[in-house]
Amino acid sequence: MASTHTPAHPAGPAAGTQLLDHPGPNGSEARDSAARGSDHAGAAGTAGHGDPFAPEAESSRHRLPRQTRGASPLLGVTAVAATLGATGFAAATPAAAPAVEAPDETPVALAADPGLALAARIQQQADSQRTAAEESARLQAAQEAEAKAAAKEAEAKRAAEEAERAKAAALTLPVKNYNLSAHYGQSARYWAHLHTGLDFAADTGTAVYAVGQGTITSAGWSGSYGYRIVETLPDGTEIWYCHLSSIIKGSGEVTSGQQIGKVGATGNVTGPHLHLEVRPGGGAPVDPEPWLQQHGLNP
Repeated sequence: MASTHTPAHPAGPAAGTQLLDHPGPNGSEARDSAARGSDHAGAAGTAGHGDPFAPEAESSRHRLPRQTRGASPLLGVTAVAATLGATGFAAATPAAAPAVEAPDETPVALAADPGLALAARIQQQADSQRTAAEESARLQAAQEAEAKAAAKEAEAKRAAEEAERAKAAALTLPVKNYNLSAHYGQSARYWAHLHTGLDFAADTGTAVYAVGQGTITSAGWSGSYGYRIVETLPDGTEIWYCHLSSIIKGSGEVTSGQQIGKVGATGNVTGPHLHLEVRPGGGAPVDPEPWLQQHGLNP
């Protein structure tokens, strides 16, 4: 009875895929197995199902030869990997795009576009004008600050001058501890004429002060006035200090309240006192009391 099974490789080993040789324990086990399988397949066509070798032959045709693990990879796998590496893998990896440098388009745009160039020039002019304006403002601020400082300094100088003038104009009484013993215009037997001044009675040696800031123009003995000092004020008014016991300041500039002599009883007197006369412009004497009151003093 003929077999109905179609051989897996009708053309034999030359027409199909050859089985790989895998060395076994004896080195040729795979080749012997393949040879035995081929012989059994041929015998199966004549021997039928009663052939004791038929099952073994059928199984041999559909079973891969046993592969022995070793260091050498399969030839087919190696070839497939080499083919994919040369084609598929290389195609799957995208090629790097060439680097493109962005050109600096600003100079080209400015040179090519007259509008942009004009705008740049306008902006430059505006910047220059702004810088000039800022510098002008800075200089103006510095000048204003300098002017303010100068004005402040001038104001301080004027204030000092006014204070000096006020000090010069300020008057003080010639004696501090005194009693008024005679007034202007009185008459008495021991006066040849009416009394020409104001008498400040005080002990001998009491300090006599300059009434105001001025210059001592005369100092010394003066007959019935005894020892006398004449002070001339800035407005030309003369102040006479008479009957002094001593002269401390005989010349030069004096300030208001500066001691210039001492109370005495020299000349035509009845006791120690200061005889004070006021002569505006160096002329005839006037009443000292209202004159002192006009300058803020109340003797």
